[in-house]
Amino acid sequence: QALQQGSCKNKIIRAMYAGPENVGKSSIMRIFTRQQLANFQDPTQVVRQSDKMVHVQVYKIKDRTTHQLHQILENSIYEPIQNNVENPINIQQKLSTSNLTCESEQRLPINDQYQKADIQTITANQPIHASSTVAASTHTSASSTVTVSTYTSASSILSTDDNTFPPKYPDFFECYYKSWLNKTKDDSQYAKLWDFGGQSLYHVTHQPFLSGNSIYFLVFNINQNIHDKVLTRGGQSLNTTYLQSMKEWLTSIIGCNASQDDSAASIVVNGVEYSLPIVILVASHGDKMESKQQGIDQFEKFEHELIDKMPRFKSNIYSSGIIFNCNPDATSDAIKAEQEQCSLRLHKIMKSFVQSLPFMCNPIPIRWSIMATILHTPIDNNNNTVISSYIKQARANRVKKIMTIQEITLLAQDLDLYEGQDKLMAMLSYLHDLGEIIFCRQSDKYDTIVTDVDWLLRIFRTIIQLHTCPSGSLKIKSLYHQAGLTGKISTEYIDDILAPYDLENETKKSIINLMESYDILCMIESDNDQDQCHYFVPYLLKPDVEPFDETKYNVSDALYIGYEHKDIPYIPDGMYYCLLSSCLKRWNNTNVELYYRCAKFFLASSYHDIIIKKDGSHIALQYCYPKLADPKLSDEIKSTVRTSILKDCPHDIIKDKLSLLMDDRMPRFKGSKIRYYVRCSECSQLTGIENNNKLQNTYLVRCQNCNKYFVSQSLSDWIDSNQECVKGKLNYPFINHSICKVTNKKIFDSPFL
Repeated sequence: QALQQGSCKNKIIRAMYAGPENVGKSSIMRIFTRQQLANFQDPTQVVRQSDKMVHVQVYKIKDRTTHQLHQILENSIYEPIQNNVENPINIQQKLSTSNLTCESEQRLPINDQYQKADIQTITANQPIHASSTVAASTHTSASSTVTVSTYTSASSILSTDDNTFPPKYPDFFECYYKSWLNKTKDDSQYAKLWDFGGQSLYHVTHQPFLSGNSIYFLVFNINQNIHDKVLTRGGQSLNTTYLQSMKEWLTSIIGCNASQDDSAASIVVNGVEYSLPIVILVASHGDKMESKQQGIDQFEKFEHELIDKMPRFKSNIYSSGIIFNCNPDATSDAIKAEQEQCSLRLHKIMKSFVQSLPFMCNPIPIRWSIMATILHTPIDNNNNTVISSYIKQARANRVKKIMTIQEITLLAQDLDLYEGQDKLMAMLSYLHDLGEIIFCRQSDKYDTIVTDVDWLLRIFRTIIQLHTCPSGSLKIKSLYHQAGLTGKISTEYIDDILAPYDLENETKKSIINLMESYDILCMIESDNDQDQCHYFVPYLLKPDVEPFDETKYNVSDALYIGYEHKDIPYIPDGMYYCLLSSCLKRWNNTNVELYYRCAKFFLASSYHDIIIKKDGSHIALQYCYPKLADPKLSDEIKSTVRTSILKDCPHDIIKDKLSLLMDDRMPRFKGSKIRYYVRCSECSQLTGIENNNKLQNTYLVRCQNCNKYFVSQSLSDWIDSNQECVKGKLNYPFINHSICKVTNKKIFDSPFL
């Protein structure tokens, strides 16, 4: 009855600590969960194969006590059974009409036709509970205590429609009856706290792990200006500012929410409407502030500058005003009291949001809780947990770290948990939101489920983190060296770097396919080396790699692609790297050169290169070809390049690729209009290209920022002066060869015209 009708409240939500590296996320999490701070705490990153990638704590929102997740999952299964327990009087009536075989304190084997309820030490003033699958009989007096074991045919008392009982669960319900007297009904809600590494290198790996149905704590360093460079733990300045890092996190977090309907993706807390997902702004390094007022002023300055740059996200962000002192050497009673006060404030804020979230009110079928228990990381045998032997057997023999949708479907069917493909997909999406699994939707046939989230994240980061090979074969050492110089890795490199994991070839192949599906890496197909497969991994590249030398090339002016600030204020670096991989697939070109936030693709058929750069919140596009001493040959190549640009419109290909990626990976922004931009020669700002700010028959553009007119070199480089682009994506009117005088300036000649 519980399997068919039972459900429980959604008790668990995932709360994730995010933010730039070295801002104190792990320290705040330790203070919040009442753990002792550690001196010289290692950054949350890959160091050894055994390291945990995601530090997880589960705590009760009611009183901030920590708990084991498997115990919460068990209670989620017990609750629907308790809710379906029949009244003892009804049980007695059924027993009186059933053919019973009673054997006191005698154990009989459990099979498909007989169920056993072993209820021990029940006193007279204790209620007797039983489900519709078990018959119970008691003989007690006011002071007596007896042990009773009763056996009856399941079919004689079962109240389900088909009068059958799944043969897998008798021992599970027996376990339940052995333990239910020691349990109280649990209506509490819990938060599963995640601590992510903040290194910018890892941003591309975050996408599979983010969920719109989570709460996020976005942490920043109160002692740093938002425009300062991010500092590593060793005090080294990175190429990324705190503002860029916050943009990266906010866009990635908010973009992952699948709902595009603002009304459906919003909640009201204390009379204020917020959009989902909720991001709570929290500060660290409070010990660096000279006074409390200085901290308040710094917090307000940071939040104002953040919203000024990203106004689209202001309804998602709750500014807590909380500044944690994370100094492990500050151990006075006053500091501890201050830390506890900050934790209580943050706890209260989180509690108010959790209790208002619509998905926390949705009932969860018992089948989902059972599947979560089965797929959960194996439980230590010494923790005395009460688990069905069949569930243990299924976990040991059927559950793998990475599984196909077909394997999950068969498992659900064999366990009588399958109710159709749509409900199975809903169950997997729920478990993904909890962070129990990674559910990668590729296609109905190739959907992938990862049951060990930390294991997958460790492998992802092991592959993409640039390692050194201190000793060993010079051949292997050269593979590591080349990975940092070229951003390309071979299967031999992957085999060596993943050797500590002892993976089977099929598992390794599944992981690579999963990374390809998220465009974390991209296979390079080459006819030259049939035995070795190579992969394109652009973020392996070191930031100090020499920049692209433009002096040897004729280079076009840059054409930019991006979104209106009010729609998508920032294109994350992770999306940019995915774009590079996607373009490589499109052109299937092994001749690609990587630079820091820049890639040059050589298109052999048209004798030119396409340059794709990350420029702030936009993607910059250029094309180039080598400078040649022979004028005749140079003119011939110039003509070929020009014809190719107008015919193939590579800028449209790249724009469409980016649009598809953003729609797929950031469903919250799906449908946002992607645009072309050019740089204004008057104010040096980017301005969008629309028909209403460009005059007929000229390259003249009116800047949306300074309202001045300028002649755009970009337009003359990328579109035909006599006819529209062949594919018409730029949608420009016809442009003639006439010279247009504007403010005493003539339209300048382009090297490509």
